[in-house]
Amino acid sequence: MVAIYAPGQTSSISPALAAAFDVFRARLDGELVTADDPTYDQARSSIQINQNRFPLAVVFPLNEGDVQQTVKFIRANNLPLALRSGDHGSGARHRVDGAVLVDMSRMAHVVVDPATSTARVQPGANSNMVAAAAHEHGLALSTGDTGSVGIGGLATGGGIGFMTRAYGLTIDNMISARVVTASGDLVVANAIENPDLFWAIRGGGGNFGIVTEFTFRLAPVDQIVGGFLVLPLSNEVVRGFMELAWNAPEELTALGHIMRLPPMPFVPEESIGQPVLAILAVWCGDVDKGQAAFDPFRALATPVIDMIHAMPYPEIYRFTDHQGAPHASAVRMMFADNLSDQTIDTLITAIETASSPMSAVQIRAMGGAAGRVDPHETAFSHRDQRFFVTLLALWLDPADTGATHVAWADTTFAAIRHEGHGVYVNFLQDEGEARIHEAYGETTYERLARIKKFYDPTNLFNHAQNIQPAV
Repeated sequence: MVAIYAPGQTSSISPALAAAFDVFRARLDGELVTADDPTYDQARSSIQINQNRFPLAVVFPLNEGDVQQTVKFIRANNLPLALRSGDHGSGARHRVDGAVLVDMSRMAHVVVDPATSTARVQPGANSNMVAAAAHEHGLALSTGDTGSVGIGGLATGGGIGFMTRAYGLTIDNMISARVVTASGDLVVANAIENPDLFWAIRGGGGNFGIVTEFTFRLAPVDQIVGGFLVLPLSNEVVRGFMELAWNAPEELTALGHIMRLPPMPFVPEESIGQPVLAILAVWCGDVDKGQAAFDPFRALATPVIDMIHAMPYPEIYRFTDHQGAPHASAVRMMFADNLSDQTIDTLITAIETASSPMSAVQIRAMGGAAGRVDPHETAFSHRDQRFFVTLLALWLDPADTGATHVAWADTTFAAIRHEGHGVYVNFLQDEGEARIHEAYGETTYERLARIKKFYDPTNLFNHAQNIQPAV
């Protein structure tokens, strides 16, 4: 018998399944880790410290053949499947328990072709890797705003980040993808080959297969102007930020954080713990014009900290490096056309009384290139909304159950959600079936369900925000 560990109990798998694992392991170029292996605890560990999960086994593929072998093995033995790349996703994590977890982190090659301004990117690569490889040629890809997030989950969910207004979502720059489907077949999905699958994986998440390689169009980005601009917090400052961020030239993508200043080297001692609006922004364009583009934001109030400067694009990710550290989170998110003064006051009060000093409210300005894409072109919905509003309850103590922080997020969200609708699937946690429908809208969801029925009729890929196959 092979021991399988689960919270509070130890069970075992059958000798037949143990033998099947041995045969499967011998066929892999990558690694298979089962619960009796000394590296099991390391393999199952997560950046999410409140997600202590116990998979049946963890597979680390090294190539497409490994991924195909894995899918076929899981199907043949009627086992559940879970999938991760960068491990930042926190939705539906309960489905990892007892499943074969396919960890794509070792398929992380990035190959840039400067002649065509394209890149071939494996799903285990992250934004730091892509930014570094592309920057060698004066190019960049619009991805997320945390460098350690894996491209696999980011890109299939949408990809909102530092250059959304200038160059669209990550999926807007996807040219093609190689996908292992539920049958174990490897197919190409693009505008000509399997176009329905190509449409679905651009926003539909990991519901339709395992992407083994993306091909992306890159943008001519070398030097940017960006960084943190921290302002005293008030209703007027938040309102002014939203108006300026929405009406700014499309070269500027801005994200405002209503938060308490943490103790960091660049924070004045007298400002530590003070509620502020911390603006993290990127200007893609002429450097001199970029500095001038921040002057209206500086005019909202006397800055507490001004770290806006010209830099190579990959450097912007050092401002969010801390988000790659182990942590726990409760996230609630909505899109909104605007926020009333009452709602802004509610958000300010929520931060002033938050259960965790690390909690924050994020307000991102959308629009620009992302807003000009036809809403039917991809499975990503809500392109017409002006703002992206997120409540982030964060804590670092593994012994903290998080109950008070989750309650803070839920209570605050209940007080503001009437002013928004929809949700970004990559920011969706275990919030119920209705919220999954809300991520897409019914028309898009129904189309995704029909495509799901064709490519995955038995719902093998049900590990994330699951789209059920159409009946």
